[in-house]
Amino acid sequence: MQNETSNDTSTLEAEVRDAVEHGHDVQEKVRQLTLNIIRARSFDIKSVRQTANAVLRGARAGVQKELQHSSAQTGIARQHLKQTVTGLDIALAQFAEAAKLAVEEAAGRAQKYSSEDLTRARADLASLENMFLETLQNSASAAKDAAGEILHDLAAHTRTHGSAVGAQMKETLAVIAHQLGAAGRVQVGVGLHLAQTTANFIRQIAAGVLTGMADHINPGQAKGPGHSQDKVG
Repeated sequence: MQNETSNDTSTLEAEVRDAVEHGHDVQEKVRQLTLNIIRARSFDIKSVRQTANAVLRGARAGVQKELQHSSAQTGIARQHLKQTVTGLDIALAQFAEAAKLAVEEAAGRAQKYSSEDLTRARADLASLENMFLETLQNSASAAKDAAGEILHDLAAHTRTHGSAVGAQMKETLAVIAHQLGAAGRVQVGVGLHLAQTTANFIRQIAAGVLTGMADHINPGQAKGPGHSQDKVG
């Protein structure tokens, strides 16, 4: 399993690097690649952090050629890193929205997640935004070059202006909190427990809901660093 995860991560890093080097529709490709990996794995914060790290490593590698040339190409590198960060942010936000939709759908069908499932899921999901910001900052610190400086700027910009995943988490956590209240009012064991563990719970959300889910979050509406038209740094 560890080797499989490592292979997934290495493949993701290479695919992001290729997308950034080619420079066409970087944001959308990063979003799709990130969601594909989340769908393929059991969810936990450690796994998503590995995914985010791989995305940012691939992006840093992908901009090296631009950074070695003219200032104009440095501007291109900045834009590609910005698009990568936004694509990652939107992917995490869409995943958080998928969790909200899954819980709402279960409630609509009079199905109940257990209080334990919901509590664990809430704890993991609540840490998504902090994980995203920490990973972005750590990636910036790990790069001792212009890419690191750009990522530092993007991290600061995101902390100041907010992220798409942070905005979405407010809605998702409110829905989960509501369902926790409902779960507390019914006898444990009533209804259908769709998950036995948090990992299975979230994996089912990712595989089931995301696969058939329309892109409710428009990339142009993201509150992450890719949304602002202001120059960063």
